[in-house]
Amino acid sequence: MDKDLALLHTKVDLLTEQISLLTEQARDQQRRSQELDELKADLIPIGNQLVSLTIHELEEIGSEFELEDLLYLLKRALRNTHLILSMMDRFEAMMGIADEVELLGKQVFSAAVEALDRLERMGLFAQTGDLLRTLGEGNALDDLNRMLIAFQTDPGEDAPPPSLLALLREVNQPEARRGLSRLLNVINALGSAPG
Repeated sequence: MDKDLALLHTKVDLLTEQISLLTEQARDQQRRSQELDELKADLIPIGNQLVSLTIHELEEIGSEFELEDLLYLLKRALRNTHLILSMMDRFEAMMGIADEVELLGKQVFSAAVEALDRLERMGLFAQTGDLLRTLGEGNALDDLNRMLIAFQTDPGEDAPPPSLLALLREVNQPEARRGLSRLLNVINALGSAPG
């Protein structure tokens, strides 16, 4: 009888555990059901608003929009998924190239600024400004132009070279003496320059 009683107690304990487990599952089910009801209560007004907004927007489109067009567009997008992905890959690559070009542009700009700074320290810009001011004053451009024209004038291959006496007669002319004087000033200025 003790065995029967012990067996009965074991069965009652087992039934108690199973009832406890079933009670816990029922509570979980009830909680989920309540959460689902709350979610429905929250989503129904949003869904109604979405539907009314969609209807309003579609009314603005009017007869131009047909459901078949939307389905066709959806089918086409699904059919061309690989093309869309390829296009996105290319766009990402292009963005990478743009980043590289931007970085390279910054480096080129930095190098150009450094080169211009080096030229400024060497005094090139000041010398160029002085040269332009000098050329702009007086007849310096006219003199330079006349000199270049005279230098480019070719007496011809058949013409004999001038004799020493002819050259001395030319040097005796007032224009030639002024020119030689100016040439000597240029030679003296170049000779006195350091370097």
